[in-house]
Amino acid sequence: MIVQDMMLKNVKTVGSDTTIGTALQLMINEDIRYLPVIDTEGKLAGLVSDREMKDASPSIFHQNEHPEDFEQPVSTIMKEAVFTAHPFDIAEELSTIFYDQHVGCIPVLEDHKLVGLITEREMLYAFIQLTGTHQPGSHLEVAVKNEAGQLAKVASVLKDFHLNISSVLVYPSKDEKEKIVVFRVGTMNPLPVIEHLVKNGYEIKWPPVPGESNEE
Repeated sequence: MIVQDMMLKNVKTVGSDTTIGTALQLMINEDIRYLPVIDTEGKLAGLVSDREMKDASPSIFHQNEHPEDFEQPVSTIMKEAVFTAHPFDIAEELSTIFYDQHVGCIPVLEDHKLVGLITEREMLYAFIQLTGTHQPGSHLEVAVKNEAGQLAKVASVLKDFHLNISSVLVYPSKDEKEKIVVFRVGTMNPLPVIEHLVKNGYEIKWPPVPGESNEE
């Protein structure tokens, strides 16, 4: 999945000289947590998050004592957008930045102009789409040898059931000699498929096979 297929478009922005009070009201009205700041040339100057807004706003017990705080420009509290993305970047690769760098939002730029925004919410929805969990079906985890061609072999066993495969993922096993292949298949009763896989010599990691223990 590429970034342009999952990013927020028509993003709300403010100028560098927009007051903190105006920007705060926009974030409240639009129910948004991140607000890109654009300079006079339309380029990204920085980002303001709800965290900066909270730090800059007077306490609810002293709002009337410091009204001038809301008249300061957002340029005084905005943060630099250290990480940016391009519309053709791969979403899965972008997720490592969110995880490793502990960021909650990444602006998407094309020709130095803001064209979109990726937040943790979009990343989570991309994961839902990639795993196929938004579609009805069953989750199967099958242990295979850690060698080339194993995915094709398991898929050839599944084809006998003419099932729609919503997604296929592969993740490491605790045993370095094997990997775990995760299928999302279009059936609410996976038992016949499980029995067929077991009969063909495969170990099912999930769901538990009746009469067998899946504990390691």
